[in-house]
Amino acid sequence: MSTPSPASSYEQAGELKIGQVGVANLRVRTLDVEALVGEMRARVERAPRLFGRAAVIIDFGGLMQTPELATARALLEGLRAAGVLPVALAYGTSEIQALAEQLGLPLLAKFRAQYERGEPAAAPPPAPVPVAAPEPAKATVQPGLVHKTAVRSGQQLYAEQRDLTVLTAVGAGAEVISDGSIHIYGALRGRALAGAQGNQDARIFCSAFHAELVAVAGHYKVLDDVPRALHGKAVQVWLEDGQLNIAAQD
Repeated sequence: MSTPSPASSYEQAGELKIGQVGVANLRVRTLDVEALVGEMRARVERAPRLFGRAAVIIDFGGLMQTPELATARALLEGLRAAGVLPVALAYGTSEIQALAEQLGLPLLAKFRAQYERGEPAAAPPPAPVPVAAPEPAKATVQPGLVHKTAVRSGQQLYAEQRDLTVLTAVGAGAEVISDGSIHIYGALRGRALAGAQGNQDARIFCSAFHAELVAVAGHYKVLDDVPRALHGKAVQVWLEDGQLNIAAQD
């Protein structure tokens, strides 16, 4: 079994981020199976409706060495015992690919470009030579998505490559997602995920904060993480220096 990586300045052994379609990505920072499982068990116990039996992608891309098979299996078994369901490995190297095959898990190809090592990037295609000067084109702006009715429990609303505005409320068990910012003019009781494709400048605004979960570019907080003084208040949620901030609006 591999020796756990030495502890770094991080407080947690693994950083959990929430993805666009409810799949969590567990990026392993320290290969300490006991610590990783303990952290996940605590998350499930604190917010069972959000994390109980949640699909989780395991990302070993932050480690110096690929875990040995026995260590990876111990981690998967521990995570299942903690209450979540590991469903895939994040693509990284040929060693990760071999490990995934041994574990019987698929790879998520969307992570290839971020973690592939030792392979040169493909050269960009040559720019086309214009035959004639084109006429000036008018700039087009992708309008934000405006949703006029309440988003009810079990519903999911996604604004792709634009902001999302909800004119009423987002009910408990509902989910609103945007690649940009989210504006909610009523109560937010479900989940709101802004910057779903990684936009760290995205923000969330709501008139009455009761959210089960809020996230910006994958960084999240559940209601229990938010001071009670902010519950029911008009708030703004934003990301700064890798930390998710929630504050009352003036």
